Amino acid sequence: MAEAVSSVEKSARPEAAGEPTLIEAIRQAMDEELARDPDTFIIGEDVGPRGGVFRATLGLYDKYGPKRVIDSPLAEATISGVGIGAALYGLHPICEIQFADYILPAVNQIINEAAKMCYRSNGQWTVPMVIRAPYGGGVGGALYHSQSTESIFTHIPGLKVVIPSTPADAKGLLKSAIRDPNPVIFFEPKKGYRLIRGSIPEGDYTVPIGPARVARRGGDLSVFAYGMMAFYAEQAAQTAAGEGIDVEVIDLRTLYPVDRDGILASVRKTGKALIVYEDNLTGGYGAEIAALIAEHAFTDLDAPVRRLAGPDVPAVPFSRPFQDWFMINPDRIAAAIRDLARY
Repeated sequence: MAEAVSSVEKSARPEAAGEPTLIEAIRQAMDEELARDPDTFIIGEDVGPRGGVFRATLGLYDKYGPKRVIDSPLAEATISGVGIGAALYGLHPICEIQFADYILPAVNQIINEAAKMCYRSNGQWTVPMVIRAPYGGGVGGALYHSQSTESIFTHIPGLKVVIPSTPADAKGLLKSAIRDPNPVIFFEPKKGYRLIRGSIPEGDYTVPIGPARVARRGGDLSVFAYGMMAFYAEQAAQTAAGEGIDVEVIDLRTLYPVDRDGILASVRKTGKALIVYEDNLTGGYGAEIAALIAEHAFTDLDAPVRRLAGPDVPAVPFSRPFQDWFMINPDRIAAAIRDLARY
């Protein structure tokens, strides 16, 4: 485990000059919300002086102090439980789970308490909390530092599940999540923390939770993705464009509640759908998108709905060649686009 964490921490080097990175955008969002609202605080493992494993909270401890940037024990159920209690008291906790793999001990608190509190109290109690967690592979993290766990939570009414793929969306969506009166699971593609760069609007802005983003307009087929896969899908679409294939890329951004109208509008325009996700193929989140399209846009399809996802193996391997075999990349997406375009 120590070797895997060491490998992952290599990706937490300071950002170089240039457009903001995904991790900088996330840090900016938390900084601005801490400054805006004195009831907002951060709790998690190593989020204090160390600034977190990926340095998402770097500098915030010095700026806001130990009562608002709180180092927790290695106990994910405690992190989420404290967050729920604080939220019920009227505070706005940002709970960091160090890796999405570690969120499983907190599942009872999240699903049986946070997600159901508003419903079971007939709307009298809400849980305005955010649970942040880096997810996905590609950084040499191996078994316990590379999992995609989003499909566990997209099955749970009462939760919102958000995954950004650009710095602008990361900042705007996180600010919306922090201000939301109910619990939001905010997954962040760790592979893209310092790889993905982009401009960020000036001033205090938010991005609404729910609507998808049309990352690229096209007419031949639609690619649906989120997080790191949305970033890769745009690259693959650019490659396909050079071969005469006009691809529309839809960045879902919000997995629950999903933008059903946006998805169906795209499919009805192009007639073909490719769904890309990093998680295991069977039972992964993309199956829900495929079912939505099959149920509501079947007669608009010119080809079968296709999914491109990780293989059905227990985890991302530590071996670099095996990790590369597991991971979806722009070349594999481009190949799937070519195959679908032949119909």
